[in-house]
Amino acid sequence: MKLLVTGASGLLGLNLALEAAADHQVTGAVHRTRLQGTPFPVVQADLTRPGAVDRLLRETNPDWVIHCAALANLEDCERNPGLARRINTEVPAILARACRKGGARLLHVSTDAVFDGTKGNYTEEDEPAPLSVYARTKLDGERAVAAAYPQAIVARVNLFGFSPTGKRSLAEFFLYNLLAGRPLKGFTDVYFCPLLVNTIAALFLEMLEEDLHGLYHVFAAECLSKYDFGVRIARRFGLDAGLIAPVSLADAGLTARRAPNLTMDTHKLSTHLGHSLPTFSPMLERFYTLYQQGYPQMLRGLVRGE
Repeated sequence: MKLLVTGASGLLGLNLALEAAADHQVTGAVHRTRLQGTPFPVVQADLTRPGAVDRLLRETNPDWVIHCAALANLEDCERNPGLARRINTEVPAILARACRKGGARLLHVSTDAVFDGTKGNYTEEDEPAPLSVYARTKLDGERAVAAAYPQAIVARVNLFGFSPTGKRSLAEFFLYNLLAGRPLKGFTDVYFCPLLVNTIAALFLEMLEEDLHGLYHVFAAECLSKYDFGVRIARRFGLDAGLIAPVSLADAGLTARRAPNLTMDTHKLSTHLGHSLPTFSPMLERFYTLYQQGYPQMLRGLVRGE
Protein backbone atom coordinates (compact mmCIF):
# COMPACT_ATOMS: atom_id res chain seq x y z
CA MET A 1 0.00 0.00 0.00
CA LYS A 2 1.06 3.59 -0.64
CA LEU A 3 1.03 5.40 2.70
CA LEU A 4 1.38 9.13 3.35
CA VAL A 5 2.40 10.14 6.88
CA THR A 6 2.09 13.81 7.78
CA GLY A 7 4.19 15.22 10.60
CA ALA A 8 6.90 12.75 9.61
CA SER A 9 9.64 14.52 11.56
CA GLY A 10 7.75 14.34 14.86
CA LEU A 11 7.71 11.81 17.66
CA LEU A 12 4.83 9.76 16.30
CA GLY A 13 5.17 10.51 12.60
CA LEU A 14 8.83 9.57 12.21
CA ASN A 15 8.60 6.36 14.23
CA LEU A 16 5.42 5.38 12.40
CA ALA A 17 6.95 6.03 8.98
CA LEU A 18 10.04 4.01 9.87
CA GLU A 19 7.96 1.07 11.10
CA ALA A 20 5.61 1.16 8.11
CA ALA A 21 8.41 1.43 5.54
CA ALA A 22 9.31 -2.21 6.14
CA ASP A 23 6.11 -3.38 4.43
CA HIS A 24 4.59 -0.38 2.67
CA GLN A 25 5.52 2.32 0.19
CA VAL A 26 5.75 5.30 2.54
CA THR A 27 6.07 9.02 1.86
CA GLY A 28 6.70 11.34 4.78
CA ALA A 29 5.47 14.95 4.74
CA VAL A 30 7.31 17.50 6.90
CA HIS A 31 7.02 21.23 7.44
CA ARG A 32 10.20 22.93 8.67
CA THR A 33 12.38 20.06 9.87
CA ARG A 34 14.36 18.45 7.07
CA LEU A 35 15.15 14.73 7.15
CA GLN A 36 18.01 12.84 5.51
CA GLY A 37 18.85 9.18 5.06
CA THR A 38 15.32 7.90 5.68
CA PRO A 39 14.20 4.62 4.05
CA PHE A 40 11.28 6.57 2.54
CA PRO A 41 11.00 9.72 0.41
CA VAL A 42 10.26 12.99 2.20
CA VAL A 43 8.33 15.97 0.85
CA GLN A 44 8.08 19.41 2.42
CA ALA A 45 4.69 21.11 2.73
CA ASP A 46 3.03 23.79 4.84
CA LEU A 47 -0.44 22.28 5.11
CA THR A 48 -1.91 25.55 6.38
CA ARG A 49 -1.29 27.24 3.02
CA PRO A 50 -4.18 27.34 0.52
CA GLY A 51 -4.06 24.43 -1.90
CA ALA A 52 -1.20 22.68 -0.10
CA VAL A 53 -3.22 19.63 0.97
CA ASP A 54 -4.70 19.03 -2.49
CA ARG A 55 -1.26 19.42 -4.05
CA LEU A 56 0.32 16.98 -1.59
CA LEU A 57 -2.30 14.31 -2.24
CA ARG A 58 -2.09 14.81 -5.98
CA GLU A 59 1.71 14.43 -5.97
CA THR A 60 1.86 11.41 -3.63
CA ASN A 61 -1.41 9.65 -4.64
CA PRO A 62 -1.63 7.58 -1.41
CA ASP A 63 -3.97 4.70 -0.63
CA TRP A 64 -3.77 5.53 3.08
CA VAL A 65 -3.07 8.78 4.92
CA ILE A 66 -2.12 8.88 8.60
CA HIS A 67 -2.35 12.47 9.81
CA CYS A 68 0.09 12.95 12.69
CA ALA A 69 0.90 16.63 12.13
CA ALA A 70 -0.34 18.85 14.97
CA LEU A 71 0.57 21.72 17.26
CA ALA A 72 0.90 19.54 20.35
CA ASN A 73 2.71 21.73 22.88
CA LEU A 74 0.04 22.82 25.36
CA GLU A 75 1.77 26.04 26.34
CA ASP A 76 2.36 27.03 22.69
CA CYS A 77 -1.33 26.49 21.98
CA GLU A 78 -2.31 28.75 24.89
CA ARG A 79 -0.01 31.48 23.60
CA ASN A 80 -1.18 31.21 19.98
CA PRO A 81 -4.75 29.89 19.81
CA GLY A 82 -5.21 31.06 16.21
CA LEU A 83 -2.30 28.96 14.98
CA ALA A 84 -3.51 26.02 17.08
CA ARG A 85 -6.90 26.23 15.40
CA ARG A 86 -5.42 26.39 11.91
CA ILE A 87 -3.19 23.37 12.47
CA ASN A 88 -5.34 21.21 14.77
CA THR A 89 -8.83 21.94 13.41
CA GLU A 90 -8.80 23.50 9.95
CA VAL A 91 -6.08 21.37 8.34
CA PRO A 92 -7.70 18.05 9.39
CA ALA A 93 -11.01 19.23 7.93
CA ILE A 94 -9.37 20.14 4.61
CA LEU A 95 -7.47 16.85 4.57
CA ALA A 96 -10.60 14.81 5.29
CA ARG A 97 -12.50 16.45 2.44
CA ALA A 98 -9.59 15.91 0.07
CA CYS A 99 -9.16 12.25 1.05
CA ARG A 100 -12.86 11.56 0.63
CA LYS A 101 -12.83 13.20 -2.80
CA GLY A 102 -9.71 11.36 -3.92
CA GLY A 103 -10.59 7.99 -2.39
CA ALA A 104 -7.72 7.65 0.08
CA ARG A 105 -8.36 6.09 3.49
CA LEU A 106 -7.66 8.47 6.37
CA LEU A 107 -6.57 7.88 9.96
CA HIS A 108 -6.58 11.11 11.94
CA VAL A 109 -4.64 11.18 15.21
CA SER A 110 -6.27 12.83 18.21
CA THR A 111 -5.69 12.83 21.96
CA ASP A 112 -7.00 11.75 25.35
CA ALA A 113 -6.81 15.43 26.37
CA VAL A 114 -10.32 15.96 24.97
CA PHE A 115 -11.55 14.80 28.40
CA ASP A 116 -11.34 16.77 31.65
CA GLY A 117 -10.19 13.76 33.67
CA THR A 118 -12.83 14.00 36.38
CA LYS A 119 -14.22 10.50 35.80
CA GLY A 120 -11.70 8.19 34.17
CA ASN A 121 -12.23 4.92 32.31
CA TYR A 122 -13.55 6.89 29.34
CA THR A 123 -15.21 5.18 26.40
CA GLU A 124 -15.76 6.52 22.91
CA GLU A 125 -19.34 7.28 23.94
CA ASP A 126 -18.41 9.65 26.78
CA GLU A 127 -18.91 13.35 26.19
CA PRO A 128 -15.60 15.22 25.90
CA ALA A 129 -14.87 18.25 28.10
CA PRO A 130 -11.60 19.84 26.93
CA LEU A 131 -9.69 22.01 29.40
CA SER A 132 -7.12 23.75 27.17
CA VAL A 133 -6.75 25.42 23.79
CA TYR A 134 -4.88 22.34 22.58
CA ALA A 135 -7.66 20.01 23.71
CA ARG A 136 -10.44 22.18 22.29
CA THR A 137 -8.79 22.50 18.88
CA LYS A 138 -8.07 18.77 18.75
CA LEU A 139 -11.69 17.96 19.62
CA ASP A 140 -12.91 20.34 16.95
CA GLY A 141 -10.52 18.61 14.56
CA GLU A 142 -12.02 15.21 15.42
CA ARG A 143 -15.51 16.48 14.75
CA ALA A 144 -14.52 18.19 11.52
CA VAL A 145 -12.96 14.97 10.21
CA ALA A 146 -15.99 12.86 11.18
CA ALA A 147 -18.35 15.32 9.49
CA ALA A 148 -16.32 15.59 6.31
CA TYR A 149 -15.39 11.93 5.94
CA PRO A 150 -17.50 9.49 8.02
CA GLN A 151 -15.42 6.52 6.81
CA ALA A 152 -12.24 7.97 8.32
CA ILE A 153 -10.68 6.64 11.50
CA VAL A 154 -10.21 9.03 14.40
CA ALA A 155 -7.72 7.56 16.86
CA ARG A 156 -7.26 9.06 20.30
CA VAL A 157 -3.82 8.28 21.70
CA ASN A 158 -1.31 8.98 24.43
CA LEU A 159 2.22 8.00 23.57
CA PHE A 160 5.84 7.73 24.60
CA GLY A 161 9.05 6.84 22.82
CA PHE A 162 12.18 8.31 21.30
CA SER A 163 12.12 11.46 19.18
CA PRO A 164 14.73 13.11 16.94
CA THR A 165 15.22 15.94 19.46
CA GLY A 166 15.20 13.75 22.56
CA LYS A 167 12.72 16.17 24.13
CA ARG A 168 9.30 15.22 22.85
CA SER A 169 8.08 12.51 25.19
CA LEU A 170 7.64 12.12 28.93
CA ALA A 171 9.74 8.96 28.80
CA GLU A 172 12.67 10.93 27.37
CA PHE A 173 12.21 13.59 30.06
CA PHE A 174 12.51 11.00 32.80
CA LEU A 175 15.25 8.94 31.17
CA TYR A 176 17.66 11.72 30.25
CA ASN A 177 17.27 13.60 33.53
CA LEU A 178 17.83 10.38 35.46
CA LEU A 179 20.88 9.53 33.36
CA ALA A 180 22.28 12.98 34.21
CA GLY A 181 21.57 12.47 37.91
CA ARG A 182 19.19 15.43 38.02
CA PRO A 183 16.30 15.48 40.53
CA LEU A 184 12.84 15.80 38.96
CA LYS A 185 9.17 15.55 39.81
CA GLY A 186 6.42 13.12 38.92
CA PHE A 187 2.69 13.60 39.37
CA THR A 188 1.15 11.05 41.71
CA ASP A 189 -2.40 12.17 40.89
CA VAL A 190 -2.28 12.24 37.09
CA TYR A 191 -3.14 8.93 35.42
CA PHE A 192 -2.77 7.93 31.78
CA CYS A 193 -2.51 4.86 29.52
CA PRO A 194 0.43 5.52 27.17
CA LEU A 195 1.47 3.37 24.23
CA LEU A 196 4.98 3.13 22.81
CA VAL A 197 5.01 4.95 19.44
CA ASN A 198 6.40 1.87 17.70
CA THR A 199 3.47 -0.14 19.05
CA ILE A 200 0.99 2.51 17.90
CA ALA A 201 2.43 2.24 14.40
CA ALA A 202 1.60 -1.46 14.23
CA LEU A 203 -1.89 -0.88 15.63
CA PHE A 204 -2.65 1.91 13.15
CA LEU A 205 -1.64 -0.25 10.21
CA GLU A 206 -3.75 -3.10 11.55
CA MET A 207 -6.75 -0.76 11.90
CA LEU A 208 -6.40 0.33 8.28
CA GLU A 209 -5.94 -3.24 7.06
CA GLU A 210 -9.09 -4.25 8.95
CA ASP A 211 -10.98 -1.41 7.23
CA LEU A 212 -12.17 0.12 10.48
CA HIS A 213 -13.82 3.51 10.57
CA GLY A 214 -15.06 5.88 13.22
CA LEU A 215 -13.70 6.84 16.63
CA TYR A 216 -11.36 4.55 18.59
CA HIS A 217 -9.44 4.73 21.84
CA VAL A 218 -5.91 3.48 21.07
CA PHE A 219 -4.29 3.14 24.48
CA ALA A 220 -2.45 0.65 26.62
CA ALA A 221 -4.51 -1.88 28.53
CA GLU A 222 -2.61 -0.79 31.67
CA CYS A 223 -2.83 2.70 33.15
CA LEU A 224 -0.51 4.28 35.72
CA SER A 225 0.36 7.58 37.33
CA LYS A 226 3.06 9.72 35.79
CA TYR A 227 5.12 9.26 38.95
CA ASP A 228 4.88 5.47 38.63
CA PHE A 229 5.70 5.76 34.92
CA GLY A 230 8.95 7.51 35.80
CA VAL A 231 9.82 5.09 38.59
CA ARG A 232 9.35 2.08 36.33
CA ILE A 233 11.61 3.63 33.70
CA ALA A 234 14.23 4.31 36.37
CA ARG A 235 14.14 0.75 37.64
CA ARG A 236 14.33 -0.85 34.20
CA PHE A 237 17.34 1.24 33.27
CA GLY A 238 19.02 0.65 36.63
CA LEU A 239 18.81 4.32 37.59
CA ASP A 240 18.01 6.03 40.89
CA ALA A 241 14.22 6.22 41.26
CA GLY A 242 14.79 8.26 44.41
CA LEU A 243 15.60 11.24 42.19
CA ILE A 244 11.90 11.44 41.27
CA ALA A 245 9.97 13.44 43.87
CA PRO A 246 6.25 12.59 44.11
CA VAL A 247 4.20 15.77 43.67
CA SER A 248 0.59 16.84 43.13
CA LEU A 249 -0.70 18.47 39.95
CA ALA A 250 -2.05 21.37 42.03
CA ASP A 251 1.50 22.33 43.00
CA ALA A 252 2.88 22.45 39.44
CA GLY A 253 1.91 26.02 38.47
CA LEU A 254 1.24 25.13 34.82
CA THR A 255 -0.47 27.59 32.45
CA ALA A 256 -2.60 25.07 30.57
CA ARG A 257 -4.93 23.01 32.72
CA ARG A 258 -4.24 19.26 32.78
CA ALA A 259 -6.77 16.46 33.25
CA PRO A 260 -5.99 14.27 36.28
CA ASN A 261 -7.62 10.93 35.39
CA LEU A 262 -7.22 9.95 31.74
CA THR A 263 -7.68 6.23 32.17
CA MET A 264 -9.28 4.83 29.03
CA ASP A 265 -11.52 1.96 28.03
CA THR A 266 -10.15 0.15 24.94
CA HIS A 267 -12.87 -2.52 24.67
CA LYS A 268 -14.15 -1.25 21.30
CA LEU A 269 -10.78 -1.48 19.58
CA SER A 270 -9.73 -4.77 21.17
CA THR A 271 -13.06 -6.31 20.15
CA HIS A 272 -12.77 -5.12 16.54
CA LEU A 273 -9.14 -6.24 16.24
CA GLY A 274 -9.77 -9.55 18.00
CA HIS A 275 -7.02 -9.18 20.59
CA SER A 276 -6.25 -7.18 23.72
CA LEU A 277 -4.15 -4.04 23.72
CA PRO A 278 -0.63 -4.30 25.22
CA THR A 279 0.26 -3.67 28.84
CA PHE A 280 3.06 -1.32 29.85
CA SER A 281 5.77 -3.85 30.75
CA PRO A 282 6.47 -5.29 27.25
CA MET A 283 6.50 -1.79 25.78
CA LEU A 284 8.94 -0.61 28.45
CA GLU A 285 11.12 -3.59 27.58
CA ARG A 286 11.16 -2.60 23.93
CA PHE A 287 11.88 1.02 24.86
CA TYR A 288 14.89 -0.24 26.84
CA THR A 289 16.04 -2.48 23.97
CA LEU A 290 15.77 0.35 21.45
CA TYR A 291 17.97 2.48 23.68
CA GLN A 292 20.54 -0.29 23.99
CA GLN A 293 20.57 -0.67 20.20
CA GLY A 294 21.36 3.01 19.63
CA TYR A 295 17.93 3.87 18.25
CA PRO A 296 17.86 7.44 19.70
CA GLN A 297 21.18 8.24 18.00
CA MET A 298 19.85 6.86 14.72
CA LEU A 299 16.79 9.12 14.93
CA ARG A 300 18.92 12.18 15.63
CA GLY A 301 21.05 11.34 12.60
CA LEU A 302 17.98 11.52 10.35
CA VAL A 303 17.52 15.23 11.06
CA ARG A 304 19.44 17.28 8.54
CA GLY A 305 22.14 19.41 10.10
CA GLU A 306 22.69 17.15 13.07
